[in-house]
Amino acid sequence: MIRVGIDVGGTNTDAVVMQSDAFLGGVKSPTTADVYSGVDLAVRGALSAASIDAKQVDAVMLGTTHFVNALVERKRLAKSGLIRLCLPSGSALFPFADWPKDLVEAIGGAFHLIDGGYEMDGSEIAPLNEEQLLNAADALVAKGCTQIAISSVFATVRNDMELEAQKILNEKRPQIVVSLSCDIGRMGLLERENAAIINASLKPLAKDVVKAFKKLQGSLGFDCPLYFTRNDGTLIDAEEVLRLPVLTFACGPTNSMRGAAYLSGVKDALVVDIGGTTTDVGEVMNGFPRLAGTSVTVADVRTNFSMPDVISIGLGGGSIIRSKHPVAIGPQSVGHELLQQACVFGGDVLTASDLAVSTGRASMGSHSAPEIDNVDALERLLDQIIGDAVARTRTSDTPMPVIAVGGGSVLMGAQVDGLEVIRPPHHDLANAVGAAIAQVSGEVSKVVALTEDLTRDAALAQITDEANEIAISRGASAQSLSVLSLSDVPLSYLPGNNLSISVTVVGDLKMEQRK
Repeated sequence: MIRVGIDVGGTNTDAVVMQSDAFLGGVKSPTTADVYSGVDLAVRGALSAASIDAKQVDAVMLGTTHFVNALVERKRLAKSGLIRLCLPSGSALFPFADWPKDLVEAIGGAFHLIDGGYEMDGSEIAPLNEEQLLNAADALVAKGCTQIAISSVFATVRNDMELEAQKILNEKRPQIVVSLSCDIGRMGLLERENAAIINASLKPLAKDVVKAFKKLQGSLGFDCPLYFTRNDGTLIDAEEVLRLPVLTFACGPTNSMRGAAYLSGVKDALVVDIGGTTTDVGEVMNGFPRLAGTSVTVADVRTNFSMPDVISIGLGGGSIIRSKHPVAIGPQSVGHELLQQACVFGGDVLTASDLAVSTGRASMGSHSAPEIDNVDALERLLDQIIGDAVARTRTSDTPMPVIAVGGGSVLMGAQVDGLEVIRPPHHDLANAVGAAIAQVSGEVSKVVALTEDLTRDAALAQITDEANEIAISRGASAQSLSVLSLSDVPLSYLPGNNLSISVTVVGDLKMEQRK
C-alpha cells in the first residue's frame, strides 16, 4: 500500500510518501497564508522525490491545525447553543460558567436547561419533554444559533435520551445541525458538554475545510480515499470529520510522536518535537502517545476527550533572540518567514536557528553565521529551556532515550536532562510520517453497574467488543485489531458496584480493492 502523509504546521507543511514500511521520499515546505497552496507544493515535491505518480497512491492521510487555530483565534466559529437535559436537578452550575468571555461572545453563549437526564444507576431524573425541547431549540435559533449541542446528565451511563432528542430535532427542526456529547467526551458533565459545544461551533468550518482538501486532492490527481489524523494518533475519514471535527485538535504533536517512535524503532521514550515556532514534549508508550488522564484545557476551555499529555513551549527555529542582558529566546517567532528573516538566510532578525549555526550545532542557510553577543549564555539558556520541558514530562526517574524530531531539532545537543538524544533518519519529517503510518481506532468510555449476571470480566469484554465494532466501522481490518489501552476504575463513592471503563483498540486500515 502506498500512502501519502501530510502534516500542516504553523511554520512548515510536510509531506511524505511511504510504501508499507519503506520511506520513499518527502519534502518540507513553508506553510502558506492560504494553507492549500503550501500543501500542493509539498505533496508535488514528495511525489517527485519518491518517483511516484498520484494515481499509484492508495490513501492520503492529513493532519491539519485548521480547527484548533479557529478556536484559539476565535475566528470562523458558528453561533452555537446548548440544550442540557437535566431538570429538575443538574442546574447548580450553568453551561459556559468557566469559559473565557471573548470565546463565549464568539460562539454566542446561549443555552437552555430542560427536563431529562439520568441518575448514576441509569434511572431517569425525568423523561424527555418534547415540547420543552422544541421550544428550547426555537429560542436558540431565534438568537442566531444554527448549531445546537445536546448534553444529558450521565450520558456515559445511558445515551438513549440524547439520541432521542437528536431524532426529534432531525424530524421536526431539520434546519438545525445537532452535536451530541455522548459522541465525544468521557465522564464529567461540564467537560463533555464543553467538547460538544466546541464541536458544534466548528462544523461549518469542517465542511469548508473538507471540501477544499478534496478539491485539492482532485487537482493533484489522487484517486483514493482522504483521511484525517485524530488526537490519539489514529485516523478518521473525511465524512466523520464533518461530524466530529473536534477529534483532530492535537493531531500535530501526536503525529510527530508516532512518527518519532516509528522512525527510531524505540517504542518507549520521550519525544521532543521542535518546529519553527513551538516545541512539543511528550512520552510514547508502546509507540503511541501517553494520553492525559484528567481534563484537558483547549483554548482555555476544560474538556475531557482523548488528548496526548504534551507540554508545549514557545521555542522553535524561528524564535527571536535577545542577546543583551538579560538574554532571552522566544516566545516571539518569525514563524513561516524564517527563510526570509533569519540572518543565516540573508535576513536581519536574530533567531534560534542563527544561534544553532553559530554554536556549530547545525549547518544551514546561504550566509555565514552572525556574531552573537553572550553566545555562551544563550546556548545555556537554550539547553535549560528544553531540559526543563523534558524534566516536566518525565513520569519516573528511570532513564529513557529522548527522540528529537522536527525541523528545529538541530537546536538540541547530544544530551538533555542527562538523557541520550536520538535523531532518527528523516527526523525532520516525523510528523508527516506519523500521519502516513496512522492506524484506525475505536474508543468506548462508559460507567457500568456490575451485577451477578454482569461480572467485571464480562463488562470489560462487552466494552472491548463495542470498541472493536467502532474501529471496524471506521475502516479497520478486524484481523489486525488489538487493545491499545484498557482501564477500569471502581466508583466507590457511589452506591452499588460501579466501574468506569475505558477501552481503546487499534487496527490497520483495510483498503478496498480499487477498480
